[in-house]
Amino acid sequence: MPKVKLEFIYAGLRVRSLTRSLRFYRKLGFRIFKRGTMEHGGPWVHLSFPGADHRIELNFYPRSNRFYEPHRRGTEFDHFGFRVSDMDAWVKELRRRKLPITARVRETYENLVYIRDPDGNWVEFFGPVPD
Repeated sequence: MPKVKLEFIYAGLRVRSLTRSLRFYRKLGFRIFKRGTMEHGGPWVHLSFPGADHRIELNFYPRSNRFYEPHRRGTEFDHFGFRVSDMDAWVKELRRRKLPITARVRETYENLVYIRDPDGNWVEFFGPVPD
């Protein structure tokens, strides 16, 4: 089996107001790197910080989204994001390591797999959609 390349890219934050959070992080010096809408609903924005390799991702989940959860102060951390070179091989590796898959989402251009840490925090692995 080929070795899977795993690369830490960003940490995701669940936000109550995307506009308010963008204003805050931009005042700190973050710049918009990329933005979009999740296929399962809700906008996201990747922010970069000058001179830093890693990004933060702001995620807004509307009530109609299957991943929506009510906010309580301190529950805004959403997930860590890791890029994976070969998702099928990585899923096999997760199973070998006995790390249960919590959710799997196949979007048009990305293949996403989620697990949870012992405290319930999400860890996302994203990679190319197989041909």
